[in-house]
Amino acid sequence: MNTCKRHRFPPDIISYAVWLYYRFNLSHRDIEDLLAERGITVSYEAIRLWCIKFGAKYARRLKRRHRGYGGTFFIDEVFVKINGKQHLCHLLQPPPRSPTTHRSSQQPHPNLPRIR
Repeated sequence: MNTCKRHRFPPDIISYAVWLYYRFNLSHRDIEDLLAERGITVSYEAIRLWCIKFGAKYARRLKRRHRGYGGTFFIDEVFVKINGKQHLCHLLQPPPRSPTTHRSSQQPHPNLPRIR
């Protein structure tokens, strides 16, 4: 069943406009300008209605393809010259603590005195 059946524009144009909106976070007027450069005259209001009607499907599809960033660490690279020879040094940092970690569950700093 074609969901774009009673629309003026073909499904390719509608899907392209909705994809631009959700993939690149462009405004409706920016998408209107991009389509106008390709010779397609469509109002920003029509693009807004398409995004409302078809957007959930495209957003779900984009989120499903996105693998996320969980469980990563950050690498800082520095080139250091020692005795005339260049070495690559990595500074490894653990990921930031989650905001759900409570203070009571954290270990106290080893150099600080314990408060009783």
